[in-house]
Amino acid sequence: MAETITFFVDKLSNLAVQEASLFGGVEGQISLLRNELEWISLFLEEASATSNDGRRLKLWMNQIRDAAYDAEDVIDEFIVRLEHQRHRRLQNLKFLRVVLPTCVIFADKLPLIHELDGRMKEINVKIEKILANKSRYCVENAMMPSGAWSSSSPNEVVTWGEKRLPIVEEADVVGMKDEAEAVKEMLKINGELERGVVAIVGMGGLGKTTLAKKVYNDPDVNRHFQCRALVYVSQVYTIRELLMGIANKDFMTALRQEGETEDIRNMGENQLGKKVCEYLEKRRYLIVLDDVWSIQVWNGLCLYLPESIGSRVLITTRNEQIALDAYAKLYRLRPLGEKESWELFLKKTFPTGSRSTISQVVCPAELEDVGKKITGKCKGLPLAIVVSGGLLSRKEKTPSSWEKILRSMEWHLSQGPESCMGILALSYRDLPYFLKSSFLYCGVFPEDCEIKASKLIQMWVAEGFVQARGEETVEEDVGEDYLEELIHRSMIQVVKRKWDGRVKSCRMHDLLRDLAISKAKDSKFFEVRGNIFAYPFNPRRLIAHDSQNISQHLSNCHRLRSLICSIHIPQVNFWSCLRRAKLLTVLDLTLTADPDREIPEMKLPKEIDIPFSIWKLHQLRHLYLGARPIFRMQIRDQRCFSSHLGIDKMTNLQTLYVGEHGWVVRRGLPKLTQLRKLYIYGPTIRSNISYELIFPSNLVELILDNYRLKQDPMLTLGKLPNLRALKLINNAYIGRKITCSSGQFSRLEFLGLKYLTYLEELIVEESALPSLKTLQIYECYKMEKLLHQLQKLKSLQQVKLEKMNPRLIEEIKNTKGEEFDKIRLITSIT
Repeated sequence: MAETITFFVDKLSNLAVQEASLFGGVEGQISLLRNELEWISLFLEEASATSNDGRRLKLWMNQIRDAAYDAEDVIDEFIVRLEHQRHRRLQNLKFLRVVLPTCVIFADKLPLIHELDGRMKEINVKIEKILANKSRYCVENAMMPSGAWSSSSPNEVVTWGEKRLPIVEEADVVGMKDEAEAVKEMLKINGELERGVVAIVGMGGLGKTTLAKKVYNDPDVNRHFQCRALVYVSQVYTIRELLMGIANKDFMTALRQEGETEDIRNMGENQLGKKVCEYLEKRRYLIVLDDVWSIQVWNGLCLYLPESIGSRVLITTRNEQIALDAYAKLYRLRPLGEKESWELFLKKTFPTGSRSTISQVVCPAELEDVGKKITGKCKGLPLAIVVSGGLLSRKEKTPSSWEKILRSMEWHLSQGPESCMGILALSYRDLPYFLKSSFLYCGVFPEDCEIKASKLIQMWVAEGFVQARGEETVEEDVGEDYLEELIHRSMIQVVKRKWDGRVKSCRMHDLLRDLAISKAKDSKFFEVRGNIFAYPFNPRRLIAHDSQNISQHLSNCHRLRSLICSIHIPQVNFWSCLRRAKLLTVLDLTLTADPDREIPEMKLPKEIDIPFSIWKLHQLRHLYLGARPIFRMQIRDQRCFSSHLGIDKMTNLQTLYVGEHGWVVRRGLPKLTQLRKLYIYGPTIRSNISYELIFPSNLVELILDNYRLKQDPMLTLGKLPNLRALKLINNAYIGRKITCSSGQFSRLEFLGLKYLTYLEELIVEESALPSLKTLQIYECYKMEKLLHQLQKLKSLQQVKLEKMNPRLIEEIKNTKGEEFDKIRLITSIT
């Protein structure tokens, strides 16, 4: 909560400077409020570092938060109303639009200022009474600081650029070797012919998912099964979603090779199920269904899983009855033993590298006794051990510091029977105040959801959870450091990393998600109501996953600041209800199509027109205009072409996903000086792009998809001084040869060429691509030679080749020479 109030205090300070003339006689009340909130923010930072969750302190903090929110609403409503008044005046005097200054005559705004002054006085009186209650009801006595708790400032988070020891990844968990071999034996790779089912059963936090992934990624398993899929199920699912999880990129490739033209994303459950069944019945497959909560999952899915020879299904579940009903062989996962628990604890608390052996991890003798007591409290649960180790890895390595953690752990465990939840709560309490809201916010995503890191960080920034470090720091970069800190503490799990090692996607363990939802409810951060996550009573934050009654929730949301919504078709009154949310800051609206769902008297549009007024959002940082979804966002309004209404006015844009429009590339893009990531999807009608590509020099990542360029784009793209990642995919270029000229792409570290069906040759001239570390080439089947070009790339660390021409693969594998042996060591071929 402290960071939210700090954000509002900063906002007040900026308004006082930038809009001094706007507030007139209210300046004194705003200054008084700002001073009070600065003290309150400091108090809340200290309160968040206490080990006491007393009801008095919670009540007092909630009242302060509500008062601060009221003040923010009052000021923002004043600004909105003033802006509307200004707009109406200019509409009435259109001929003076250019001449008049952008202000309203004082007499016009006097009633608004008078109203604002009265409301600000009421809020200041309210805050004064709340502050008086702090002494009257001895709230200070409810605060019991403990030296075990963090007092970190935002500047103390380790930044990504600083060297950091690798943390223990899931695959590195000790004590799983025997278990993995046992499950492999139960799969009986060389045994039974008919389809078999194996189930890993155990309580939450025991490591079922980790074990299943270890088996899934085992080289023997990988070689034996011709196709594999790992599908996260959780409590909220549809059979169609699970089928889409099975239909991975190998499945898509096979369909293309078989001449299938229909997009499976447009298929209903039955049609998709038949396609999956036809694909699997020709192959020996392994399907992993992780976190199954209902036998209905198996009953609905098994209809589409054929009795292929030697195929297997591996289930993880907490409920043994589900496994029995699926006629599965049971593997009951047990807690770790004392030795394995200690090894895992050491690897997490004293990380020396992801491949280190236990003999390389040393615990100081003076810490061993208290360390083993802490490990013992975890009862052999890997999740509890990993989270505890993550907590201690951030603490001083002294007996007194660890003893405080042990005492706090004992206190938390004494509050209830769930030992794992008590330990997780301890780690949450230890988070610096500025990370707590970021952690809680992860709880709004669906269970077992793979969260896109960039989207999560953008939401953190928009919500005001991230504080910039000085004028030159980009808030998104600070948000990335926040995410890395949560990962280092094992509060968030990495799913995928990008080409440069940064997090691409992440996931929250279901027990940690339960903790986040519980803590969020306590602090009124959000509350769970079925598929609706919201504040009670006129919420400021509303999250709806596949909600069919979203409009009724919006009807009473005039204070709404954030709306995250995934719906099939908006109700008729959806947009009119949304218009009432005048203070909306975050809008993440995902429109999804379910082909099985009948929509009477309504056809699902393939294209959605975007109003020209979107270009008025000059503060917008991230804009996704449907690059390749079911819905294609189109911009048809000719006013977008004018000089005063266009993309070139959105100078704060950092991320842009957009379908190809010549005017965007030729007129708008060069003026977007803050743009860092650009994704352009080519025209739906296959036309040849004849104009010159012009991009802003500050671009860091560029993706061209289905662009069908005839001329080699590398001569232009190679001149971009800051470009670090480039992807050309789905026939973005339809020429036969790509040439990286001498001296170009000076900073490029990642190059991806995917599904370029006409490409025959990649030429690398001397001193080109001097910084390239990763090269990925997928399904460029006409390429027959590559090895001698790779030899010129002196910084290359990784080459990934997938579904390439056999002649090229033969060249890579069989060409003799020591210099080529080095290339083979860094090359993976699938």
